[in-house]
Amino acid sequence: MFSGLPELGISNGEDLKETLTNCTEPLKAIDQFQMENGILLPTLQSALPFLDLHGTPRLEFHQSVFDELREKLMERVATIAEGKDEDRYGKLEELLEKSFPLVKMPSIQPVVMRVLKHLPKVPEKKLKMVMADKELYKVCAVEVKRQIWQDNQALFGDEVSPLLKQYIVEKEAALFSSDLSILHNFFSLSPKARRQGEVVLKLTQMIGKNVKLYDMVLQFLRTLFLRTRNVHYCTLRAELLMSLHDLDISEICSVDPCHKFTWCLDACIREKFVDGKRARELQGFLDGVKKGQEQVLGDLSMILCDPFACNTLVLSIMRNLQELLSQDTLPRESPDLMLLLRMLSLGQGAWDMIDSQVFKEPRLDSEVVTRFLPAMMSVVVDDHTFNVEQKLPSEEKSSLSYPSSLPEAFSRFLQDNRVACEMGLYYVLHIAKLRNKNALQRLLPALVDTYNDMAFGDIFLHLLTGHLTLLSDEFGSEDFCSVVFDGFLLTSFSSKENVHRHALRMMLHLHHKVLPSYMETLMKTLEPPKQ
Repeated sequence: MFSGLPELGISNGEDLKETLTNCTEPLKAIDQFQMENGILLPTLQSALPFLDLHGTPRLEFHQSVFDELREKLMERVATIAEGKDEDRYGKLEELLEKSFPLVKMPSIQPVVMRVLKHLPKVPEKKLKMVMADKELYKVCAVEVKRQIWQDNQALFGDEVSPLLKQYIVEKEAALFSSDLSILHNFFSLSPKARRQGEVVLKLTQMIGKNVKLYDMVLQFLRTLFLRTRNVHYCTLRAELLMSLHDLDISEICSVDPCHKFTWCLDACIREKFVDGKRARELQGFLDGVKKGQEQVLGDLSMILCDPFACNTLVLSIMRNLQELLSQDTLPRESPDLMLLLRMLSLGQGAWDMIDSQVFKEPRLDSEVVTRFLPAMMSVVVDDHTFNVEQKLPSEEKSSLSYPSSLPEAFSRFLQDNRVACEMGLYYVLHIAKLRNKNALQRLLPALVDTYNDMAFGDIFLHLLTGHLTLLSDEFGSEDFCSVVFDGFLLTSFSSKENVHRHALRMMLHLHHKVLPSYMETLMKTLEPPKQ
């Protein structure tokens, strides 16, 4: 327990044992030992008998003096470290040399750890000793661990890995939460509130101001995104940078070329809209990527691939399209819309870009603008025409029934084009939000076959199930149930466990609204398999 004392020329228990074994007068030997090893203060010797009279054991007295001195020393260490003295670190290194042999002694360990914590560069030899000893490594401050980690990527990876796993688990739990609501969904939390999450705060603390560790974390995130295609890693990439931004850590923010872009986009995500001024600012960053620095596009695409960024871009596109309709303007004539599509396209292409290491912006298929968007708008116009028609006096009505088929270009682009598909899905959400049952019944069947099965992804199903709660009363009709379940969800629930789970989430919420006879069949179909 008191190893290290002899190295400093201080007697320990072994010395006392030896003295008592070899002496002829034990009491004298004990007195002598106390004299030599007690507190060397001449005036104290005459005062100690008073403590004896009060029945205070010497151990208790020495312990309280020791604790007091240790506190003073630790305060002094902090004062020296925070002072302006040019030789302050020299003094601390000197103290470290003297105290390090006692690092395994529980009562002295806090002092050694405090000195290590305040040294910006701990001597290599000492770092290696701390790293090699599990107990010491566990108790040393994060400031010391950073110095160990920056030259030990594998060890740092072991520390970061459980946090990254935890982050993904939390995101997935939020998507499958049993709360179904249009008001409180996956995207409800503000960016600032999300950055208060445990994982982001821990990672921010582990990185500190260390650019090397920040780069390592980004490398881990890129690798995991490539390996899993999981877009939540892109969210963490942006959250981490903005968390360091919140703390004003310019050492890192100033060297991350994505900082200003991410900061501007973060403000848009907060408002859930990209306004004209910010759109031009974001365009400036994209246009400003210089020759020879194209690699930054890989990081920018990852930031735009974050579902929160994507959600903001597509909501902004929807608002833009509504304005264009009211102004009788074609999509291709709106520079704001073209920029939003450019960013959406860059975000959707993130995985391919990082995988291929070919850093250039993906070209947006011009037919998305000239064929797909007009087809989507024609669906809006059909709906509008039908509604106006319904309000006419009976003698002016035509025998128009609500259209059931969709324009060929609309369905084809949903299947073949990633950017078009993303907009088509958000248009369906927009229709559900308006509680437009007719248009929803027309659109849902088209979602069975979409690009990369995007309509069966967790984020879309999470939003759709929440939006469908607005139409809860419609579930009393067999036609509507049939479109939502038979026509869409049940087409893939047996092959996709996540679709099954989302269908069950919706049932939990709406079972009392569903037509009883239909409910029975549905229960049998959706019963989870025995295993």
